Amino acid sequence: MTKKSKKETLNFSKYLGILLFVVSIIFLGLLYFINIIPDNYFLALLILVGILDLILIKCLWSKSIIKNIISSLFAIILSIAMVFGINYELNTLAFLKQFGFNSYKTENYNVVVLKESGYKNIKDLKNKKIARLSLIKNEGLEKANKRLKQEIEYIEKEVEDISDLYQLLKDKEVAAILLEDTQIDLLKEENEEFNALVDIIDKIEVEITILEVTKDVDITKEPFNIYITGIDTYGRITKVSRSDVNLLLTVNPKSKEIIMTSIPRDYYVKLHAIDEMDKLTHAGIYGIEIQVKTIEDLLDTKINYYIKVNFTSLISIVDALDNIVVDSDIEFTTIDGITFKKGKNVLDGQKALAFVRERKAFKEGDRIRGKNQMKVLEAIINKAMGPSILSNYNELLGALKGKFITDLEENKIKNFIKKNLNNLDKYHITNISLDGMDAYDYTYSYKKNKLYVMKPYEESVIAAKDQINKIYTK
Repeated sequence: MTKKSKKETLNFSKYLGILLFVVSIIFLGLLYFINIIPDNYFLALLILVGILDLILIKCLWSKSIIKNIISSLFAIILSIAMVFGINYELNTLAFLKQFGFNSYKTENYNVVVLKESGYKNIKDLKNKKIARLSLIKNEGLEKANKRLKQEIEYIEKEVEDISDLYQLLKDKEVAAILLEDTQIDLLKEENEEFNALVDIIDKIEVEITILEVTKDVDITKEPFNIYITGIDTYGRITKVSRSDVNLLLTVNPKSKEIIMTSIPRDYYVKLHAIDEMDKLTHAGIYGIEIQVKTIEDLLDTKINYYIKVNFTSLISIVDALDNIVVDSDIEFTTIDGITFKKGKNVLDGQKALAFVRERKAFKEGDRIRGKNQMKVLEAIINKAMGPSILSNYNELLGALKGKFITDLEENKIKNFIKKNLNNLDKYHITNISLDGMDAYDYTYSYKKNKLYVMKPYEESVIAAKDQINKIYTK
């Protein structure tokens, strides 16, 4: 080796040593800042990286060409490994920033007209009659109504129920009606001709401030409840919608137990604050505050945190996990033509969504759907806590970005992860499904006609309360 090439090798080794030191500082600094690794693990890693850096830098800065070459190889490998680690850390930081109370919800209002009317935009409705529900205790509708008034002048008509609005429109007593997305979904369910008769000529999106209604606890030491609500829509998670999935997770971090309580979407319950009977799924129309308090009333417990997801969330999560395996109790075919066999089924995101949504294929209807929802959630938890998560880690975090809302604070989830990494024993999961009697009755959200509801069996609710209370006393 010439004198010049030897000098270049020595210079490269010195620069590589500096690079290794800088990368190590960034890697360890981010890991310390994230604060999800148990202190003893972090200290061990700090010592290990420190010793390796000292040995490699000493060899890199020596005058021995052989030492330079060998140590350069190891330094490059270690630097690359830590760069990958930094990428994981940055994605983790971005993921954790999503935790914490979200202070608003989104409601989407629609100006609905008859197709045969010929109205194409809201300017055509100037000085015409537009019907809506009462503005009392309806902040979203009040904002939408105000926004519409800024666009055109029109004659207002107020009625008490969305079925009355629809009838007025069909009878041509009004030129248009103002309805929120969830109200349109209700009308579609009960009126097969709805889509064929009407057009939506304008949309008004409003944001409404929501209140904190849950109770904070130390989730590393105390039992706690998390309400998981799955809304029946795609896209923005802040949007209000009916809650098709209603699961209460009761977690005891000391005994490593989880009780997963499934509440049917059509459970006939008294809506908190509104003080009227309705389907539980309709509670989602009025916001997370009403959902949380209604379930607290039903199960006589306190919900500490909530997580809100939608169809997009489930598809993205399962695909990021590279599929899940779910054991179906029976063979069935969904309304979309997807068949699931009895026994183990490998599900991608779309199949997982079809599996948890189907109810019409079962004689027991929503009861089986609730059980299937718990099966999918348990499969996701098991896959996410398994060794395969390492290969799908970044994909999973990317899939979760913007796909959920929770009031669980960042520091709380950090401490929970840190505590459980220090004790890798698996949680024991018990599934409970509330049951009831099939019936038809009037609901607050659709007053004129009786809808299908499930009236709770008192013994089913009492049994669930007892199980939840036992978790809290351990």
